[in-house]
Amino acid sequence: MRTVRGFLLRWIAFAAVLVGWQFVAAAVAHPFFPAPSEILDAARRMWFSGPADEAFLTAAARDNLAATIARVLGGWAIAVVLGVVVGTACGLSRTVHTAAAPLFAFFRSLPLPALVPVFVLICTLGTQMVLTVIVCGAVWAVLLNTVDGVRTVDQVKIETALAYRLPFSHRLFGIVLPAALPKIFAGLRVSLSQALLLAVVAELFAANGGLGDQLRDARNRFEFAEMWAVVVMLGVLGYLFNMILLAVEKRALGWHRAAGLAYR
Repeated sequence: MRTVRGFLLRWIAFAAVLVGWQFVAAAVAHPFFPAPSEILDAARRMWFSGPADEAFLTAAARDNLAATIARVLGGWAIAVVLGVVVGTACGLSRTVHTAAAPLFAFFRSLPLPALVPVFVLICTLGTQMVLTVIVCGAVWAVLLNTVDGVRTVDQVKIETALAYRLPFSHRLFGIVLPAALPKIFAGLRVSLSQALLLAVVAELFAANGGLGDQLRDARNRFEFAEMWAVVVMLGVLGYLFNMILLAVEKRALGWHRAAGLAYR
């Protein structure tokens, strides 16, 4: 009953926001602030009004969506691997962590969107540049959360494993990483949203295809409803990414929640 009530509450709030947006936009009548009905009509014309033989989405919409999704997931996957590997190494070694902490603090504070023109100059335009921007921006949430998760593993478990002379690989994959998974997943969720944001920013500058390229094209043609339609599509894409990752997290960390309930 609580689940149904929460579901209804979320969607009623969403519908109320849409209705309020519609009334405010109609009252203001500003070209930069179109109503949801105009945005939906622009989305229909952009993505759902192709030839009759095209199922659901038009070919152009599928290509743009596929390009952005592939870049986001590819760059995010590289960032996850780098973040977990480097973060685990830093978390296990106090010396490495002490030496690398100032570098991490410096590089993570750099505004990646402002550095996109630099990546345009040093990387090949297109997918390579977009992936570079995503990796450089999304890696920090995973890396720092991995470091924090590894460093907060219960030392009693580590000392017990050492007393039983368990191999390093058993301690790493059987104790350290499972105990750090809750914080690693928190970093994964943050980094995935950052990857989507950085992909669109990079595509706005220099990329063929993708939602960022479509957003730039709509801006150049002063089609503000189409711009908002692309923004809404990005929001939907981010929501779906988050829901999928939450489902994976719930399944992967079921043992953690069960242990917490048992402890209570």
